[in-house]
Amino acid sequence: MPASSKTAAPPAAASRPPAASRRRRSTRPGSKIAYAYVAPFFLVFAAFSLYPWLDTAWVSLHNVRLTSYDKQTWVGLDNYRNLFTNEFFYNALRNTISIGIISTVPQLCLALGIAHLLNYRLRGRTFFRVAMLMPYATSLAAATVIFLELFDANLGIVNWGLHLLHLPQPDWQGSKWPSQVAISAIVTWRWTGYNALIYLAGMQAIDSALYEAAAIDGASRWQQFRHVTLPGLRPTILFTIVVSTIGAAQLFGEPLLYHNGIPNGGTAGQYQTLGLLMYQQGWTNDRLGLAAATAWTMFAIIVLAVLTNLFLARRREHKLGSPALSVGAPVVGPAALEASR
Repeated sequence: MPASSKTAAPPAAASRPPAASRRRRSTRPGSKIAYAYVAPFFLVFAAFSLYPWLDTAWVSLHNVRLTSYDKQTWVGLDNYRNLFTNEFFYNALRNTISIGIISTVPQLCLALGIAHLLNYRLRGRTFFRVAMLMPYATSLAAATVIFLELFDANLGIVNWGLHLLHLPQPDWQGSKWPSQVAISAIVTWRWTGYNALIYLAGMQAIDSALYEAAAIDGASRWQQFRHVTLPGLRPTILFTIVVSTIGAAQLFGEPLLYHNGIPNGGTAGQYQTLGLLMYQQGWTNDRLGLAAATAWTMFAIIVLAVLTNLFLARRREHKLGSPALSVGAPVVGPAALEASR
């Protein structure tokens, strides 16, 4: 037999640590302490997230009244059938989508522009960064009351300004689209600064050598923003889109307080969201089973929206390839390509 035919142990088996070593590594004193540190989180998660989540799924299959919660009647999927044949559900779904688009798109665009301005060396930029978080720190009730005064049909400053410009003065609470624009303005005002700080942190993580090389190659500020900043912020932008989508699907406080705490979403349900519908079904109409079915439907919609965003982002990333090179190549020259290596 040739010498080359003598085979030793397979490389995988040779590189595998002995069983005794694995046992010693798993029984180190620090491992038990680590489990003790993370145990409170899982206990709290199981008690306040996992159990309510599973209990809501169980309640959605029963006819449950708030006044007699212990007397549950099995109805199977009847609550979901009633929900999907209910016009109020589709009205709330349309309102949730429209308000979500009206509030999310301008919010993220404004946040991106503000972060881009604050990324440059400006005087007092620390003050502006702190000021951006002030709307986020403001009470939701206080902010809604202020916007109610601003959008008041008779005494509001918004209609006063429109009157000076000889423009139509809509009913910001009784009409469909004006009321949705007003609610979206509250959401945009509260969350623009929060997202701007996230974008600013992402911009500061981009290598400054890319901007210097792009400037040497003759790229303008706008070209640097398009071909250096945006590709570098792509994961951050995806994160804010996903989080904003989740927040838009769960929108509840702004439309509730905009109608003085009544979950009808206006006189004709013109801005009733899925969150308001769920609240109305459970706490006003005393139908917890139908409200639980609405909650699980909202969960499915959120998961579908998040997966769609991730799929589109991955598909775009696959088409564009490496963001630093393929996107920046048409504008920046050899110095930028060298800096991106």
